[in-house]
Amino acid sequence: MKKLRTYGSIILILIAWQLFSNYGLVSKFLLPSPLEVLMAFIKDFKLILYHTKYTMAISFIGIFISISLSLFLSIIMDRFEAVYDVVYPILILTQTIPTIAIAPLLIIWLGFYMKPKIVLVVISTFFPITISLINGYRSVDKDNINLLKAMGASKYQIYKYLKFPSSMSYFFSGLKVSMSYALISAVIAEWLGGYYGLGVYMTRVKKSYELDKMFAIIFFISFLSLVLMYIIDNIEKKVIKN
Repeated sequence: MKKLRTYGSIILILIAWQLFSNYGLVSKFLLPSPLEVLMAFIKDFKLILYHTKYTMAISFIGIFISISLSLFLSIIMDRFEAVYDVVYPILILTQTIPTIAIAPLLIIWLGFYMKPKIVLVVISTFFPITISLINGYRSVDKDNINLLKAMGASKYQIYKYLKFPSSMSYFFSGLKVSMSYALISAVIAEWLGGYYGLGVYMTRVKKSYELDKMFAIIFFISFLSLVLMYIIDNIEKKVIKN
């Protein structure tokens, strides 16, 4: 029922938008109609897919690196309080730096290809995953940890049988946030420099004032984010269920 209401609301908004455009209540130059946006997407579909593979590659590589680093650092921070006290403020500091501000510096330092874009994705996605994992580890009841220790469990076994399973819901919550950040960060990095990617495509159509194509790519990026969220949701259900 909720889904029907959501879909109904979206359809009503699109109908109203189309009517406003048809009756000239909003200039088509400023706000193209949904039909024009759809036609622009179909017209440039192959080109959009060509650029999409680069943006998605950057996003997935960045997320993979973030997950690997987060797993390593979260364990170190969980085991050693001194490391947590030193590293946590640094992690917070990385999130206060605007993505749009650091992207040009990374491009100057690392060039116009994939390296600066991947680094930017890692910077944007590293924090939510790391903090989610740490919160998951620390949500474990201390009595359960003491019980495993009394049974002779090693630190590895405590993480394997207790802390990792307990942190899975936290991990996937952080991953969902990070996945949306990854896509956005990759596109922003491509705006500021590069040869391929959805951000480069957006920059080109913006310069030629093709707003129908601009809206088409905005909606497409939103669609990709929703698809990724759906995939993560399904993986989460299977992992936690098992």
